This record gives sequence, C-alpha cells and structure tokens, in this order.
Amino acid sequence: MAKGKITTILLDCDNTLVLSEDLAFEACAELANEILEKKNVADRFTGPSLLKTFVGQNFRGMMTSLCSKYNFTLTDDEFDSYVSRELGAVVAKLEKDAQPCHGVMDELNKIHANKTYHMAVVSSSALSRVQASIAKVGMDIFFDPKHVYSAATSLPTPTSKPDPAVYIHACKELGVEPGECVAVEDSRSGATAAKRAGIPLIGYVGPYEEEEKVKMRKVLKEECGAVVVMEHWREFPEALRIVEEAAA
Repeated sequence: MAKGKITTILLDCDNTLVLSEDLAFEACAELANEILEKKNVADRFTGPSLLKTFVGQNFRGMMTSLCSKYNFTLTDDEFDSYVSRELGAVVAKLEKDAQPCHGVMDELNKIHANKTYHMAVVSSSALSRVQASIAKVGMDIFFDPKHVYSAATSLPTPTSKPDPAVYIHACKELGVEPGECVAVEDSRSGATAAKRAGIPLIGYVGPYEEEEKVKMRKVLKEECGAVVVMEHWREFPEALRIVEEAAA
C-alpha cells in the first residue's frame, strides 16, 4: 500500500466525537437496575459503574451481557421494550446536554474543507441516538446522512461492537476496502471491531480520567493493535501521518 492510500476516516461517535457516554449511561443504569430487580438480582449499577463495565456496547449488547453475567433470560419482547425505553431516555439527555470532544470540531472542519478524505460515523449506538448527538454539537454538516452507520439499526440483524459487522457493512456501503480506511476508537470493544474488520486503528483516550488513560493506552495499543494512540484531537494530523507511513 503506497503512502497516501488511506482514503476514508471511520469515526466512532460516543466519547470519540461526542462526550455522550456519561449522559447515556445515567439513563441506562436506571433501566439496568429495573431489570436486575425484576430478576431478583441484588447487584445495582450507577452510571459510572455501568460505563466502566460495558463501555463501547450498545444497550442491547449490554442487556445480553447482563443476562450472561447473572444467568437469567429476557424474551424478545422484553428486549425490544427495554431498548425502546432506553433510546428515548438517552436521546432526550443528549439533545439537552451533549458536548463535542475537546478539539474535534477544529479537526473535522479541516478535513471537511480539504476534501482529501471521506468521513463516516460507525457506531454501536442506535441511529437516532447518533444523529441526536452529532446534530446537538453541530457535526451533522460534516457527514452525509447515508454515511452514518449503526450496529443497532443499520444491519439486518442488530449487533454491537466488538462484532466487526458494522465496519464491514460501512466499507461495503462506501465502496472501499478496509485497508484504505482508518478507524478512530476509544474503547476496547470498538477497537476490537475495527481490528477484526482489518481496518488500521487510531486509539483515542481523551475522555478518560488520568489513571484510566494509562490503562486504555495499553489496551488500545497492545491488545487492539492501534498504530498510534492520541490524547487530544489536535494530535490527529500527526496520528494519521503515522498510520499512512505504517501502511506504506
């Protein structure tokens, strides 16, 4: 692959473009605890503890993990009901309070103005949640609505990262090969999805607390194969240069 072969930037949304995870997990925790109470499970989650345990998963994936962790089942109707309720609560919070990750707007503006790369959003979250997030912070001007992809909504069978299906789907829809893309991810599950899809990865640890940043740098680099890990979006041009040189 020659230098400059990268044509397409695939961006996770939650806590990569938009500081949405804390807001979303506040709403998720209420419903998760309702499920646990109904299933006679004593444990309870706060928003932060749920985020730490299930970061990078959508709510459907989170409920599947809860079922496995605590050995209970939910019917399809129960799944669908909880997903619908969670989505409404989260979208309301995001439309009110979502903010962009630090420095990301400047970088998206540059990429959009230069027209060197195509950009798309590739998320585990439901499409309406992603759309609400990027619209609230003014990012919707950078992305063709057809190029905002959701593992929960865009696929024939809903799934969640670390399943690479949404990345594979996005590449097919965009008409690009995985090797000519670069993904930007902040979580183990998202980074693993990109790795499994064969997409070069830039890790991002900006939203994490200092102690967690150290841990996640190691996870993203050593476990998930990130070519480079950035702490602030102003590092993106150099990170992209490193990816392109590594691919040369």
